[in-house]
Amino acid sequence: MNEIWQHEDIRIHLRKRGIDQYTKASYPVRYGVFSEIETRDAILQFNLNDEIVQAKGKGREWPDPQEWLKRTVGNDWIYYSTGGYAGVFEAIGEYYLPNTPYPTNSLIGGQPLSLPLVARITGSWQNLLRQAIDRAGGPPAGIRHFLDRALANSPEVLQKKAETLFAISGGRITVLPPDTRHVDYNVIPLTIAEGCLYKCRFCRVKTDSPFKEKTPEGIAVQIDGLTELYGENLANYNALFLGEHDALCARPDLLVETVGMAYHTFGFSGSNMKGTSVFLFGSVDSLLNAPSRLFEDLKKLPCSFYINIGLESADQETLDRLGKPVTAAGIAEAFARMQDINDRYFNIEVTANFIMDERLPENHYPAFLKLVRDGLTRNKPKGCIYLSPLRIGKPSRSILFEFNRLKVLSRLPTFLYIIQRL
Repeated sequence: MNEIWQHEDIRIHLRKRGIDQYTKASYPVRYGVFSEIETRDAILQFNLNDEIVQAKGKGREWPDPQEWLKRTVGNDWIYYSTGGYAGVFEAIGEYYLPNTPYPTNSLIGGQPLSLPLVARITGSWQNLLRQAIDRAGGPPAGIRHFLDRALANSPEVLQKKAETLFAISGGRITVLPPDTRHVDYNVIPLTIAEGCLYKCRFCRVKTDSPFKEKTPEGIAVQIDGLTELYGENLANYNALFLGEHDALCARPDLLVETVGMAYHTFGFSGSNMKGTSVFLFGSVDSLLNAPSRLFEDLKKLPCSFYINIGLESADQETLDRLGKPVTAAGIAEAFARMQDINDRYFNIEVTANFIMDERLPENHYPAFLKLVRDGLTRNKPKGCIYLSPLRIGKPSRSILFEFNRLKVLSRLPTFLYIIQRL
């Protein structure tokens, strides 16, 4: 029901249509179908469950008219800043920089969430909504129904829904694959395996749980719970994150069957957003041990697959210092298979993470360049390399300078990995 109603300085637009395909744009873009309330002070946007999902202030106090707030399904408020556009795009592959309320590994960005009007909206958006309702008088029945539902989705209710999500998934998703940037991090999390194969000393975002597959029955229970939780707003989703930290290590049949079940149950073919994307993490061993038939089966599914592998370093001394139980030879072999898969399958992209720090062994960066520059005969548009600062909350000009140098020398698209949770 697309309905527009205006009363004095309040304008309400129900079921407003944004664009239906994720894009890289240097201006604010809204996706899917949403409802919007605009007052003289702010713009509030709500999803198809009438839960607040985006907001921005108006007037001189708001930092920039091109910037906005987004509330995630995990109930975090993220501030999207321009950061000068060109510099941000070169660094992360997107025109907007997500500024998180928790410490992360970003080398760029400020503290916009602490600005007075930004903090006022994240902390008191429900008061803005109440004020709008009070001034609206007697709106039509459809508008009134929307306002009542939006008000009922209070901060406390939204937090409980986030906790329900964590319970369904077996815990909070502490880190999303960097490739989820392609869908603005709007993914449905479905855990098919707990934990990871390695317990690297340097890692701060993965769990200590040993690797263990979920049963098909357990996965089906998750899908049912997620379908109920996401409700009407499932129609705005077209992307899946297969968790937890090494879904590629799961049995090939389990992985393929899970994607097929989720695709049909979540109704991705009828989504308000075009296309379907599936994101997952993998390890060196899971990539090397994955049978070719897995990728042949994935090729047949109506989805684009992004598999992110933690390589970290091609230098043995660095790997040993990081406590990563793999060899430099294994890293090189995994990198070679990554290239083969990317060349062979149109709908599968394997990407890789490497770490950055000022205190790494001197051969870390030369070994990295031996892979991404000397090991390739030409520039490739596929197979992104993500460089992740090792230390959280330690911005460094020298590391940023080093990133820019490596990006220029790499024959693969190279970006900073800004760790985000769900």
